[in-house]
Amino acid sequence: MRKLVISIVLVNLLAACASEPKKEPVAEAPAPAPVTKKAEEPKMAPAVPAKAAVDPLDDPASILANRSTYYPFDVAVVQEEDKPLVQAHAKYLSENSNRNVRLEGNCDERGSNEYNLGLGQRRADGVKKMLELGGASAGQLESVSYGEEKPRCIDHNESCWKQNRRTDLNYAR
Repeated sequence: MRKLVISIVLVNLLAACASEPKKEPVAEAPAPAPVTKKAEEPKMAPAVPAKAAVDPLDDPASILANRSTYYPFDVAVVQEEDKPLVQAHAKYLSENSNRNVRLEGNCDERGSNEYNLGLGQRRADGVKKMLELGGASAGQLESVSYGEEKPRCIDHNESCWKQNRRTDLNYAR
């Protein structure tokens, strides 16, 4: 019996040493999930969203959205500040041979009808020549003069006349 008592005491002692005392629950942040290494997956570049094909003529941020060149009084030569615009349209036309443009020369109200028709035609033809030199084909271009017949502004002052001295590039749809 003595052996039995000693055995029970030893078993209880071992059991007491093996178990931990119960602790009060303490609010702790959840432990991060253990990192397990998966089988190597092939690395792929992140997906790039496909851009919808937008015609640069319809993009308001594009230089091609501007379709008018302006002139000082009684001048038919494309001004330096408008040359990049005409060159951009020339490049667009050379890359899009299916597109056509009508160049419309306009004048302010000063001068006779005949003179203004001639000046408007010289303005339109000047832009046409620059477009051809930039790569557009002659078959894509048509130049006409409206003289003073299509004003943008109808007031009788210099700020209004400036808006009317122009060549408009009108693309056929």
